[in-house]
Amino acid sequence: MAKTSSVEKNKKRMKLVKRYAGKRNRFLAIANDEGKSMEERFMARLKLAEMPRNSSPTRVRNRCDVSGRPRAVYRKLKLSRIALRELGNKGLVPGLVKSSW
Repeated sequence: MAKTSSVEKNKKRMKLVKRYAGKRNRFLAIANDEGKSMEERFMARLKLAEMPRNSSPTRVRNRCDVSGRPRAVYRKLKLSRIALRELGNKGLVPGLVKSSW
């Protein structure tokens, strides 16, 4: 089980990403637009720099919903390999069959 503080910190980052997503996309569009003047593009970059660092989507870590484990997480299921195996053995994941030979 992961530290509760790490899981909560990640949740806080997710909220900030959602909150600032529109604003961040507008500034990025202006900053990357070649048709705009250098001053406008520079001002957009400054505005981006003023935003909270945790509002960037790259700072969000994929974590397991069950255990909070940060590594070996399947994106579609949002489960770590360990949690997936445990739930699969109990028969709680539809369509997942433990192989044996």
